[in-house]
Amino acid sequence: MDLIRLIVRDYRLPFCGVMLASLANAGLGVGVIAFINQRLIAHQDAALSALPEFFGLIGLLLVIALVAQLGLTTLGHHFVFALRSRLVKRILDTDIGRQEAIGSAALIASLSADIRNVTIAFVRLPELVQGLVLTVACAAYLGWLSLPLLMVTAAWIAVTLMIGNWLIQRVYAHLTEVREAEDALYADYETVIHGRKELALNRARARELYRTRYTDNAKRYRRHIIRADTFHLSANNWANIMMLGAIGLVFFLANTLAWADTATAATYALTLLFLRTPMIGAVGALPTLLNAQVAFNKLAALDLAPYRAAFDTAPAESAWQAIRVENACFAYDKTDGPGFAIGPIDFTLKRGELVFIIGGNGSGKTTFARLLCGLSAPSSGPLTIDGDDVTADRARLRRLFSSVFTDFYLFDRLLGADGTHADEAFIERWCRRLQLDGKLSREGARLLDTQLSQGQRKRVAMLVALAERRDILLLDEWAADQDPIFRRVFYHELLPAFRDMGHTVVAISHDDTYFAAADRLLEMRAGQLIELTGQERDAASRDAVARIDRTAHRT
Repeated sequence: MDLIRLIVRDYRLPFCGVMLASLANAGLGVGVIAFINQRLIAHQDAALSALPEFFGLIGLLLVIALVAQLGLTTLGHHFVFALRSRLVKRILDTDIGRQEAIGSAALIASLSADIRNVTIAFVRLPELVQGLVLTVACAAYLGWLSLPLLMVTAAWIAVTLMIGNWLIQRVYAHLTEVREAEDALYADYETVIHGRKELALNRARARELYRTRYTDNAKRYRRHIIRADTFHLSANNWANIMMLGAIGLVFFLANTLAWADTATAATYALTLLFLRTPMIGAVGALPTLLNAQVAFNKLAALDLAPYRAAFDTAPAESAWQAIRVENACFAYDKTDGPGFAIGPIDFTLKRGELVFIIGGNGSGKTTFARLLCGLSAPSSGPLTIDGDDVTADRARLRRLFSSVFTDFYLFDRLLGADGTHADEAFIERWCRRLQLDGKLSREGARLLDTQLSQGQRKRVAMLVALAERRDILLLDEWAADQDPIFRRVFYHELLPAFRDMGHTVVAISHDDTYFAAADRLLEMRAGQLIELTGQERDAASRDAVARIDRTAHRT
């Protein structure tokens, strides 16, 4: 099982220590039973004098059992912490395209449900370990008492375990279905939360979501979790009843067939009663371990980047002069047919330029921007910095860029170029220039309230990007949510200010009124990037929308 294998690999010495404590606990448990048989049953006349030793053994058993169980539980929680941390780091290191292919619902489900199932498995793991170790120790003791009785009892227990194993396998099959249903439910939860405004306006859509998608997935989850619980409870009760049956069988063989005396039979019964609870606990712990195996399978299926402890925080290349995209192509893979593609594209971005990229919706502007900044890998064609091919090391590109995409995430920390809190004077100056004074609640570099209008949120996102002091600003339709007055401020005051600060700016824009502010104007047409110059640029500046519409009609 992956769980045990990983523990042994990463925590070999602590695990061995815990197992030794479990062995000591099992040996002491059998010793207590032997003490009862030898001192309290066989020699009843000296039972009173043996009581202090008996209570001493019981106290020592309590301490050893607690040490063994707490040791394994503590080890488990350390392992779960490491597993969760490694998973988060692997997600951080995984290519953006792969993350989008997996989907946020599946990632959240793994971070919550899968890690939770591994945690629960560790909580129940001591029961399984103790049950197995005690079973082996008790079997050795019972064999010493009477080998014939042990053989019959072992056969009885073997049949019990075979049928119990079949029941547990059914539990595993249904738990696998439960985990698949959880993925679907997380996707439904995401839809309910992120689509709340649309669902509030359109109650027919809300009804359709609730009565079909959500209800079907919830019923699927309910159906399989009930069946899993049914087989789990059946396995528990089967083990419980068969252990009681084993006690009756021992007395039948001892008293009716004279295989052993009454004292030996009583010791057998006492041992089986002692073994009954840990065995049932071990059977009960198996489904949680199977759940953990399902979780490990789901984590492996994510196909995330391999774990690396280090973060790529190397300094950016400060002396770069040109970034080139040479005959680059990129395509989104689709299982149901050809996906959207751009390219081949030839483009050179020079230091200090102010470049506007225009084009109709779906023409590939954002896809190209992701390619340019190294978030996406080209399917063909190199990416270079000053002639140096960085296609295989796109982190060198990413270190040059700060961005505000249309689907940006607003962080609550303002970080400077060195990864620490941004300079307070810088924050205050740009809060004034972005007209955020009195609107942005913060405590130093920590934002206290990001519940702002979309236009204000974009200004805060701009502040976050500026504070990073990267060489290149990538702005994806940043002005689209600004009011007309601040839109003018952006094109006529902020963009020149960015250039004065040493930033190179790549802005995706639909604002044809302000196209003249750009050093270069490029247009995406059906996945092809074309630079507009002369009369073409003048025409685009006069009426870009009409021009794009005419191009669309011709194609």
